[in-house]
Order: sequence, then C-alpha cells, then structure tokens
Amino acid sequence: MCTCTCVLTRAGGSSLVPKPVLAPGKTLLTIWIEKIGLKDATHHINPFFAVSVKDTFGTDFATAQTTPLATGRSDLYLNFKQEVFLDIAVEDIPDDCAIFFELRHYKQKKNKMSTRCFSFLEKDEIKEGQSNLELYRKPTNFKRRKVNLLTVKPLYLYLNLTLTRR
Repeated sequence: MCTCTCVLTRAGGSSLVPKPVLAPGKTLLTIWIEKIGLKDATHHINPFFAVSVKDTFGTDFATAQTTPLATGRSDLYLNFKQEVFLDIAVEDIPDDCAIFFELRHYKQKKNKMSTRCFSFLEKDEIKEGQSNLELYRKPTNFKRRKVNLLTVKPLYLYLNLTLTRR
C-alpha cells in the first residue's frame, strides 16, 4: 500500500510525481497519454487527467496525480502528450487494482471541476506498447462492475506503455 500523501490539486498546475528510483529487480511503468477521443472535444474548458491506482474499494496504492492541461484539441480529440510515472513497481500492484484515468474539466455554469468520463487499465492488461482504452460514463466506478460505455462511437483513450526493468 502507498504510504505517501495523495495529491489531487488543480490550482493551475499538475501534481505529477518525478521518475521514481525503484529497487533492483522491480519494473517501472511509464504511461504516455497521447490523446482521448470525444465527440464534443472542443467544448471542454481546462481538461486534464486524474491518474490513480486503486483497488475495488477505492483505496490508493500509489500517489494520485493530475496531468497538465491538454496541449491541443481538434474536432474529436483532446491531445495531452504527457508522460506519467507510477511510484509503485508493477510487481507491487495487487491483482485487484487498476490504473484509473479520469478526464476532468471545468464547468463554467456550475463553477466547479467535473469528471467527464473515466477509463481504467487492469493489472493483467499492463503490456509494453500501444493501449487503446474504452471510455465509461461517470461516476467513476472503482469496482469496475456494471460500467456503461460513454458512447457507441469508436472513441478511446490512447496510451503508450513502457516497462523498464531496474
């Protein structure tokens, strides 16, 4: 279990952890968040991702992080091009955990941050290379049961995973 303080702030900056130094024999997971496909991508104000590693009870197993704001947008995509390091080795992630990606944005009418959708990567899906994750409707469901797809259109969260053995 993570013994560090979990940070989820959004006062104009991200809360990404620096590249950790893991013990010898452990595997570092680096996640490159390329882009997310949304039918209304141009309408989101200050979109960013909240990234966390949680079990089915919602318990954090690594420092929760937020990315910088999207770097660009087009009709169907929000581009992030952001590297995220987990401060837990792949071997230390319990089998019932998943890495959650919550797309958050500012709702001007309600003057608050809101979750638009979420996606997750289960431990057995952690493999080197490209990973396209389905998008699910809010609220974020850490139990990962009875989740509802955000849209029937083929829109995904595009990630590239790198595994580095120490």
